[in-house]
Amino acid sequence: MHPHTVDTLSKSQDLASSILSSSTPPQISSVCASIDSFLHSYSPDQSRYFFSIAFPTLICKLYGFDDSTSPPNQQSSVGGWLDIIHQANDPILTSRVFNVLAPNSQLFQSIFAVDRQSPVKYVFPIERLPEWARFVLSGEKDCQVLNALCPLFKDKIKEDSIKGGGSLYYQVQLNVFEYFMFWFAYYPVCKGNSENLKSLATERPKKFKLENWTSSIPCFSHPKHGNERNVEGNDDLYMRLLYAYLCAFVPICDLSSHQPYRGSLLHYGCGNDGSVLYRAEFFVDLLMNYWLVDNDFSPLNVNVCKSWGLSSKLRLVSGETPPTPNLGEVVKLLVKYLNLSASAVKEGIEHFENPSWSRGSSEKSKELAASINSPMRSVGSWNAWIQRPAYRFILRSFIFCPVGTSIKNASQVFSVWVTYLEPWKISLGDFAELDAIIDGSGNDVKKEGKKNTECGYSSSWQGYVLSNYLYYSSLVMHFFGFAHKFLHTDPEMIVQMVSKVINILISSKELTGLIKNVDTAFHLQQAGSGKSMPSSLYGYIPLIREQLQDWEYGLCESDADGSFLHENWNKDLRLFGDGEDGGQQLLQLFILRAEAELQANSGDNLARNLQCIDSLKLQVSCFFGGNTVKQISFMPEVKHEQSRDEIFKPRRVFNHASFDVKYKGDWMKRPISDDEVAWLAKFLVWLSIWLNENLGLHQAERSNVDPKMSNVEPPSDAGNVCGPTEIMKITFCALCSWFLMSGAMLVRLMRKHGVRVNLRMLASKKIVMVLLACSVFSILKRVFGVSQV
Repeated sequence: MHPHTVDTLSKSQDLASSILSSSTPPQISSVCASIDSFLHSYSPDQSRYFFSIAFPTLICKLYGFDDSTSPPNQQSSVGGWLDIIHQANDPILTSRVFNVLAPNSQLFQSIFAVDRQSPVKYVFPIERLPEWARFVLSGEKDCQVLNALCPLFKDKIKEDSIKGGGSLYYQVQLNVFEYFMFWFAYYPVCKGNSENLKSLATERPKKFKLENWTSSIPCFSHPKHGNERNVEGNDDLYMRLLYAYLCAFVPICDLSSHQPYRGSLLHYGCGNDGSVLYRAEFFVDLLMNYWLVDNDFSPLNVNVCKSWGLSSKLRLVSGETPPTPNLGEVVKLLVKYLNLSASAVKEGIEHFENPSWSRGSSEKSKELAASINSPMRSVGSWNAWIQRPAYRFILRSFIFCPVGTSIKNASQVFSVWVTYLEPWKISLGDFAELDAIIDGSGNDVKKEGKKNTECGYSSSWQGYVLSNYLYYSSLVMHFFGFAHKFLHTDPEMIVQMVSKVINILISSKELTGLIKNVDTAFHLQQAGSGKSMPSSLYGYIPLIREQLQDWEYGLCESDADGSFLHENWNKDLRLFGDGEDGGQQLLQLFILRAEAELQANSGDNLARNLQCIDSLKLQVSCFFGGNTVKQISFMPEVKHEQSRDEIFKPRRVFNHASFDVKYKGDWMKRPISDDEVAWLAKFLVWLSIWLNENLGLHQAERSNVDPKMSNVEPPSDAGNVCGPTEIMKITFCALCSWFLMSGAMLVRLMRKHGVRVNLRMLASKKIVMVLLACSVFSILKRVFGVSQV
């Protein structure tokens, strides 16, 4: 072996040992200096031992994984560098580690140099892949989906029959850059899952009785959002690195300008060429799959999933589970940065320079500026990539958020949604603080960045809103359902969240009008009246309908979870609907419930909270075009109570046509309770509905005028009646007539007063037990009575 090789191998082993033993700030700082010195001293072909031996150990120690030789399956209890740096709160140490891992560092220059020669390949653990990809790779045939349909895994899946013991075994082989970025994207997912398990473990013993009981009493209950704000952990350095990698690898302009011979963003080149386009697409696709898709049972387009037979399989594995918690901050930064592309195209790169390019050569900045046309295109370059995964990420967070848990994660996802709704407010000033930290420019840069004037909606953003219309319509309705479900958890925060959404929708009359016009056009075309539709909106309706079917595929809310939408809710837009599941009714009911909750729980903040409710009423009236909210309330008091019951109970209990009959006091259609005999309740409900239908009790009384009574004239030969037989017949007929007349009068009275036959109460276990006890007692009395005789 060559002496240089022996020396490199020995130093790489020593460096790996130093990395592994570094658990204090001085040791971490010393190891960072050693890494820089080593990489400066050896050429790329000589540094392959560093990437074979020391680099995996560096990844383990950086993120706190528990294996000393290769990135492992979970985080260690000791914590990695990110934990230690956060606890130390040492800006110098943070900057030292950041400079080692920054995209312009010596480490990354060595990574790119080694990847060009391709001497090092890593095998990434399959169990650390996104959940949907992990499941697909478990099948021999389904792995073709990853290679064929998911660009992230193209040319990375290799077969290894030796390790599989005769059967095929699949590996994910990555170069150095890809390997590091896979672990970088996986870290927040691992951290979020572990924190979620810890929170569930600590909350489980607290579920009981006395605490829940006292929380329902106003004098014992307190707002939670003030105390619920925990330390986010070691996100400071991670957020800096994320922003730095986005700036370095993901240009905000149209990527086709970098490779003019590539016709589309959606087509990859052959191999991992290390080009600007490849790195940008790879990094964005990687973060999307780990953070937004991950455990989604419909990770790809619904038609693609169905054609490959993945829909039902993934649904069985993933189920209706919410996304990984505590990803709100990193996802928000990702969405905000990627939506810069829409703003860059709109404003022109000369007024919207990317900070990474501004720090580079002026020629590259001019090249990018020349590639941007000032008129805005229909949607930004990256926005088309994140539309579906971001929508399903937000929607799954709202629908599948567990009842009884903290809404901190949901509030973070809400912040992501709000950021997505207002791309016209995104500017480089939002990133000024991160730029100042990364550049070391100090507070002057921060202040200068915050001087940017805030922009509002204008007609040039119409293409963005139309391409993302479900974010402004259908997702709003799902959020109203979430707000109803979690109103009792934190009324103040939920009211503020609803007010924020309505305020965005009414922030511009032009925006409000566009949302209403599209909704009208959608339903006009659905009703076959598309001729009166505005021509400028006609072409977007098929796209919106297709998005409804694709983006909301399989995300049906069950009948028993407080759902406000019909079972076919993903086939229609309901925001401006007039029915009980329309936006007006849901918001009116929300305001009524919020007032009651705030009056019961607010205490000293009652006046301020009621002022927020009054402000929300004005916003709702402005959005729906009413003068006051009272005009869209449930008019009669009885109807109001009925509508609340109708909304909060399941739509259907039994699969029978007669259960679709709607009438007041529909108490029979509630779910089977624990104090009922299930089979008897079903039978009695069926019998009650059959009687109501046949007696006409499900119909309103048509007239208050009593029908004329028909005279019954006795037969002319009444005098010929004689004998006991005829007398008994007459008496029997008279009794039957009396019973029938009494029954008819009773039915008329029941119709008049809206009373219905309801035999379900006889299914109560108490009544059944009493009847059984009486029957047994009677039988025993007879038996013992006979025996005594």
